[in-house]
Amino acid sequence: MTGLRERKNNREAVLRFLYGAVERNRPEVSGSVLRAELGLPDEDLSAACAYLADEGLISVDWTSHRTPAAVSLTHEGICLMEELEEEQGE
Repeated sequence: MTGLRERKNNREAVLRFLYGAVERNRPEVSGSVLRAELGLPDEDLSAACAYLADEGLISVDWTSHRTPAAVSLTHEGICLMEELEEEQGE
């Protein structure tokens, strides 16, 4: 079972990767690219994406196996990442 710290790190990694994609004008990322870039097992990636989607920070198109097919930041997700970026810049 994945511990709390690892689950939080996984969610943060998803958000940071998607925010970087938005900055490169790639508003949507395939689940396979996200999985490969982050090196997360399907179960952990799905759990992170489900949590972030429930929080309204990302939008997910799911496969029939409940793994992410396509993922993108929502407006709320972009605003959160911009706030974090500003805080870290100060």
